[in-house]
This record gives sequence, structure tokens and C-alpha cells, in this order.
Amino acid sequence: MRTKQTPRVHQVPDNTRELKAPAPALTLAAAVLGFALITLDASVVTVALPAMGSALGGGMSGLQWVVDAYTLAFAALMLSTGAFADRAGASRAYALGTALFTLASAACGLAPSLPALIGARVVQGVAAAVVLPASLALVRQAYPEPGRRARAVATWAAGGSVAVALGPVAGGALTTVWDWRGIFFINLPLGAVALGLLLRAPRSERRPAPLDLPGQLTAVVALTALTFAVIEGGTAGVAALVVAAGAAGLFLRIEARQPHPVVPLGLFRDRAVRVAVTAGAACSVAFYGVVFLFSLFFQQVQGRSALFAGLMFLPMSGLIAVTNVVSGKLAGRYGPRLPMLVGEALALAGLLGLLYVDAGTSAAVVAVLLIPMALGCALTVPPLTAVMLDAVPAERAGLAAGVLNAARQVAGGLGIAGFGALVNGDFAAGLRTSLLLGAALFALAFALSCRLAGRSAGRP
Repeated sequence: MRTKQTPRVHQVPDNTRELKAPAPALTLAAAVLGFALITLDASVVTVALPAMGSALGGGMSGLQWVVDAYTLAFAALMLSTGAFADRAGASRAYALGTALFTLASAACGLAPSLPALIGARVVQGVAAAVVLPASLALVRQAYPEPGRRARAVATWAAGGSVAVALGPVAGGALTTVWDWRGIFFINLPLGAVALGLLLRAPRSERRPAPLDLPGQLTAVVALTALTFAVIEGGTAGVAALVVAAGAAGLFLRIEARQPHPVVPLGLFRDRAVRVAVTAGAACSVAFYGVVFLFSLFFQQVQGRSALFAGLMFLPMSGLIAVTNVVSGKLAGRYGPRLPMLVGEALALAGLLGLLYVDAGTSAAVVAVLLIPMALGCALTVPPLTAVMLDAVPAERAGLAAGVLNAARQVAGGLGIAGFGALVNGDFAAGLRTSLLLGAALFALAFALSCRLAGRSAGRP
């Protein structure tokens, strides 16, 4: 009897596991939702800034810190959290980061003062730094074949891009209909769903990935001091700039000597890595900076409501997801160079077109002029991400994702800090200078991308 029953006992669980084995699409769904959750908070805050200032006090610098406290922690710690995701396993790191992010969102919504809000935003940024590389590593592990991976990365990028683009719309609607605190409370159900999806996804393997704490610490000091210098200015800003330069020099020295550096400097010897980082920085400066500037423009210059300001970003938001998917298909068929060049050229033209805007420009015209810049970024991000991932072995996907997205977040944070400082006096002049700086960065990215010939990242 035992001999006859043994095959059945073993066979039933095996068949059950086969039937319930999660498809790669389920892992992708979890990764996309987590990425969308953390990127939503990078832009949802912008439209609500005037309401926050009225409720909690604080001038332009205080409002900039509400944005950059999140971005800075996000960027700085992502240098280590990519390795942490590899070390702990992408699925475990993703779960930890998502849970912490959800709790920190509740703390933001309950913040009684501006300093408390900024502190909770720092915790949000720390959690987001864990989620992002872990989510991309999950995608990399679920889709090992380059062609399918390029399309999966495009879907992942689309989720984040749509969240960033819809952030101002959601922020304006929640601020007007409910309160600015609602932009944080909305993260609670989304976080719960993301964790629920993860329960059905396969567990990730742990890989050895030593942490470089001295390098991480000096990077945090350098980036914090640099951001402080840009936002605050004056004598304190000069002193902070000196600290930033010293910490940056120490960081480079540590990384050159570390056997397992947080940022392997040799990674940048690869042309594809340099192109991906530069193009990613250009997209972040342009997108985050422009959304920040025109959120203030609609409300403070034209006297519109938060809801109206958010709705003005809706035309560009509605086209971003489709453009991301198209970009992924182009990258999968022709390689990343074509969609990157088209996207960078379109974004450059879009930024120059926005120079036409002044206080008397119709809001509808501004909404249309925002579209080329947004579509250019949407075309560029999926292929540049695929380029970065294909430049490194699969086991270093978490590290590569951390380096790329840290660079993007640093660029976005510094863009907001710099643009905010430029418009703090003469808004019109500062707006034009900011747009020209963004255009110059895209011109550099375009020139570098022209040299990407011969790469086949993303081809099946």
C-alpha cells in the first residue's frame, strides 16, 4: 500500500506547483506597481506645494526641501541599495522597501509641521531607494532573453513614467477635492496591493554583494551639501559647496581603492554606460524641472487653482505610456540608438519651444507646448535602461540599476534645486535660463548617443 501511495503523494504537490507556478507577467506586474508607487511621489507633490506652504509655512527653500528631501535620500542611498537588492534577494528587498514606503507615506500625511514632513519624506526616499533597483532586478530575472527583456523594461518604464506624469494631475485633484495630505494617504492602498502581488511572485536568489559603507557615507555628505548649496545659496551655500567638493574628492579616492566599491569607477569606461547615464540625467532634469516650474507658473504667475494646474499636464500624461511601449518595441527591433536619438532630439526641440511662454500665454497653448519634451523623455528612457542592463552581467543588474537611477534622481533633485533658485527672483528670466540649461544637457546626450552605433541592446 505504501509503495502505491508514494507516487501519488509526490505527484500531487508537483502538479500543483506546475499549475500555480507564477508567470513572468505576474512578477512584472508587481515590479511595475512598486516602481509607479515610488515615482508617483516624485511628481505628485509639486502641484500641492503652494497648499503645503499655506498650511505649514516656509518659503521657496522650504518647499524645495519637501521635494528634494525625498529625491536626495532616494538618489544617495540607491548607490548601496542596488547591491543590497542583490545581497538580500530582489523579492525580499522589494517587500521591505514597499512596506517602509507605505508607513512613511502615512507619516507624511499626518505631519504636523514642515520639519516633520521633510523628515518623513527622507524616510520615503530611503524606502524608494530600496524598491527601485529591486523592482528592475525582478524584471531582469524574469526575462533573461534580451528581446523580451527590452519589451518588459519598456512596460516597467511606462508604469513609472505614467505615474510621474499623472502625479501633477492626481496632486491637483486630491489637493482641491480633499487636502494636500491626501497625496500621501493614497499610497496606503497602493502599497498594500503591491505587497499582495509580490506574495505570488517567485522568490529571488541571494547573491554575494559586499556593502561599501565609507563610499556610501561620503556620497551622502557630498550630495546633501551640494543640494544645500544650490537651494540656500549665500555664505552658507559657499561653505556647503566646499564641503561637497571635499566629500566628492574623498568619495572618488575611496572608490578607486575599494575592492568592492559602491560605484565601480571602471563601469564608466563602457561607452554605453556613459551614454545611458547622461541621457538619463537629461531626462530627469527636463521632466522633473519642467513639471516643478510650470506647476508654480500656473498657480503663482497665472493665478490658477491646483486642480487646473494639474489638468494642464494631462495632455502630455496621456501620451507617455503609449510612447514608452512604442519605444520598447523600436528598441527590441532596431536596437536602442534610433529611439534614443529621436527622443533626445524631440525633447531638445520641446524645451526650446517652451521659451515662447510668458505670463500672458494661454494655458492651453502651454499644455500643448509641454507635449514634445515629455514624449522625447518617454522615447528615451526605455532604451537607455536596456542599454545599461545589457552593459553588465545579469548578476550585477541590481548594481547597474542603482547606479543609473541614482544618477537620474541626483540630476532631477539638482534640477529642481537649481531651477527653483533661478526663478526665486525674476520668474520669467529664471524660467528661460532653466529651459536653456535643460536643452544644453539634451544636446550633449544627443551627441553622445550618436556614437552608440553598433550596439544591439534589446534586439531579439
